[in-house]
Amino acid sequence: MDRLCEKFKFKQFNLSMYNVAENGLAEAFNKMLCNLLKKIVSKSKRNRQEKIGETLWAYRTTHRIPTEVTPYSLVYGVEVILPLEREILSLRMVVQEELTTES
Repeated sequence: MDRLCEKFKFKQFNLSMYNVAENGLAEAFNKMLCNLLKKIVSKSKRNRQEKIGETLWAYRTTHRIPTEVTPYSLVYGVEVILPLEREILSLRMVVQEELTTES
């Protein structure tokens, strides 16, 4: 392995595979995702894979109580523009369009 890393100029790091704090956050998110999927997926549960995108969209665009913002706004710095807002002209859409044309 050392020779392979040396040949391709990789730097190898040895890390612990189990990190309680990080794994706990991942498990909490997975539990929340499963609960949302149960609410969205039909009773047959055959289209679970198709609904993951919708489920993640719902999660990312919903305000969280601890942060008082959406996960989307934490990542991108602006609130998401919903598809409905693109159809119905709103002040927020006008402002957003002007910001993108000025850039």
